[in-house]
Amino acid sequence: MSFDTEPAAPAPQVRHWPVDDLPALEPDPFLDDVLRDEPVARITLPYGSGDAWLVTRYEDVRFVTSDPRFSRAELVGRAVTSMAPQAVASQTAGLQYIDPPRHTRLRRVVARAFTARGMDRLRPLAERTADRMLDGMEQAGPPADLMEHLHTPFPIAVVCFFLGAEEDDWHDWAGNSEALLSKDPDGGDRNRAAREATRGRVVDLLARRREEPREDLASVLAQAAAASEISDDEAVSLAMAVYVSGGHAVRNNSGSMMYALLTHPAHRDRLRRDPALVPKAVEELYRFVPHRNGVGIPRIAIEDVEVGGRLIRKGDVVYNAYVAANRDPAVFPDPDVLDFTRDGAGHLAFGHGPHFCLAALMARMEAEVMIRAVLGRFPRIRLAVAAEDVEFQREGLIRGPRVLPVTW
Repeated sequence: MSFDTEPAAPAPQVRHWPVDDLPALEPDPFLDDVLRDEPVARITLPYGSGDAWLVTRYEDVRFVTSDPRFSRAELVGRAVTSMAPQAVASQTAGLQYIDPPRHTRLRRVVARAFTARGMDRLRPLAERTADRMLDGMEQAGPPADLMEHLHTPFPIAVVCFFLGAEEDDWHDWAGNSEALLSKDPDGGDRNRAAREATRGRVVDLLARRREEPREDLASVLAQAAAASEISDDEAVSLAMAVYVSGGHAVRNNSGSMMYALLTHPAHRDRLRRDPALVPKAVEELYRFVPHRNGVGIPRIAIEDVEVGGRLIRKGDVVYNAYVAANRDPAVFPDPDVLDFTRDGAGHLAFGHGPHFCLAALMARMEAEVMIRAVLGRFPRIRLAVAAEDVEFQREGLIRGPRVLPVTW
């Protein structure tokens, strides 16, 4: 934030951040170090060129993500140091690489589908879907992989229904989700093929909903495109962004939440006894679980700005570490403790400012449905292997279990 009383400190030495895969839910030690010792640090990442600022404190992250002097649009066409060999989201359409007022216009269209009424309509289907998936797991018998039976298929099924696909069509979409958010440098062809296949499905769905509108996101986007509120490319990009975040991201985050509960049996048992506590527990789990590896999409300073005592010059690249901000001890006392009674500031797992995640309502609803369904069906559920033997994803932007073996 800007201060007039003292000059900003000189730029720090550049640190290289390799962003290695980490065990289970272990916090990134690099983030721990810079949050404690150098909360506005200078970094390089494994790909791209140049260096960037990394902001880690809660208040500084909120400041950068909400101040219009930091732009996403200025990233388009610019090579910056980055987490992945290619951009995850399209730089030519959608919400990720634009600023207000265009961002406001597109977001207003998508928000028509992300309403409390829409989530109330979606919840019964989500509950039926979770119950059917757990029926299959129960019939298969223990031990079983909870990722295979629930956390992988459930979010894809729900987001496909939200988009407008028929209730059982999600199987045809599922195969491409993981490839869309990989940082594997050897997976470029697979990523491109997955993107094109998903894009084809989205284009077909939007065309159908333009002719036969329903209460779903594809209908909202198709009708907005027909009315020239948005372009056809923007409609496709927006739908794909929701699909990726609603499938892959929820899969991994909800799997990590369940792993946290299974490795904190007193917390698990408390939720089983008191299901009314689940919404509050979900908020704490979003804060506690390290949602991603590294950082997401940065911003560019469009004028000189002081942040946390450092002078960020016009044109500098700035990353925000939401995961670090969620463990800022100045805001969250005992941040490494999972505490379902925690009050005070809200977490930043869904971001902040104009780019706050539109799908937050849906992600919260899905987490609540999954936790209630699992603990209600399997009150004695526990890991079938030692906690340290649970295999987590590798070479991914979003952290989560690859498998989650359980018994009951």
